[in-house]
Amino acid sequence: MQNKLFVTDCEGPLTINDNAYELSKEFIPDGDKLFEIISNYDDILADEIKKENYNAGTTLKFIIPFLLAYGVDNQKSKDFAKKTLKIVKESNFLLSRALNNINSYIISTSYEQYIESLCDLMNFPLKNTFYTKVDLDSFNLTTEESEKIKKLKDKIISADFDMIDNIFTNEIPSMNIGKQIETISTVGGSGKQLALLEIIKKNKTTPNNVMYVGDSITDVEPLKYIKENNGLSVSFNGNEFALKAADIAIIADNTSSTLLLLDLYFRFNTDYVKQFVDGFNIDVERTLNEFKCNLEVLNNFKEIYKKKELPLIQRITDDNIDELIKKSLKTRKMIRGESIANLG
Repeated sequence: MQNKLFVTDCEGPLTINDNAYELSKEFIPDGDKLFEIISNYDDILADEIKKENYNAGTTLKFIIPFLLAYGVDNQKSKDFAKKTLKIVKESNFLLSRALNNINSYIISTSYEQYIESLCDLMNFPLKNTFYTKVDLDSFNLTTEESEKIKKLKDKIISADFDMIDNIFTNEIPSMNIGKQIETISTVGGSGKQLALLEIIKKNKTTPNNVMYVGDSITDVEPLKYIKENNGLSVSFNGNEFALKAADIAIIADNTSSTLLLLDLYFRFNTDYVKQFVDGFNIDVERTLNEFKCNLEVLNNFKEIYKKKELPLIQRITDDNIDELIKKSLKTRKMIRGESIANLG
């Protein structure tokens, strides 16, 4: 059997949280508004302006001076992650099955303190994860700069794009704390693709042997890459960025559909999974009976949906993309809340 890989984003496909957003909301006055504004700025740079050498997900770098100014350190970050971590239903079963059958990895833009908490909770090997490495205790933020950062926070909340761009392009980089955070590389966008390429190289395989699951703008590059190389590229409750980059959409309140596709992919190939998805949308019962699904995985799926509406599992096309975006956003809001669902 070829050396196949399962690679997934964390927040969205596995967990309900947006840890950095929640951390900001908890510790920074008006931190939720601040994070939303910076996240939107981040999306514009990545998707509209397409700034050269820019990683989607740089919000997690931009927000650090503000977290530091309001006293967030490593311990507070770890304690908050452990206290607030919430998983998507069936994620434990998905990861345990994946680890038993296929080389599995998590690539996340999230801070390391959050990923460490996730690995502890779900018995996933930390060595199989990629994340944004941030040692909050290593920064030296002076009282003077702390006060300046707090004033900039208030300024950003009522600023237009040009003013925000000046703050993050000129004002903060000219400060000592700006120079310190410059070394941070967020694992998003091209950062995720670099991590994916490292995983592929390490396992001496090729992209057509990868199943990648993502849900946001930070997953666009790896989703596109796997799709273009005939791997299995899956959007799980994805926003429009992820849906436009992926090949297959899953819209569901649990990960049993992800596991169903993973099981078929592991034992067969991308084309077999696509045939299954096509059949699923014509005759569900017949498809579940005729395709060679693992019995335990299949029974788990059937039990979950015995008394509820079936999940949406579809190939993404030009004809259905608009409808999928509407349905996926609705489910994102239901599961993760409107504020997090609307983040890029």
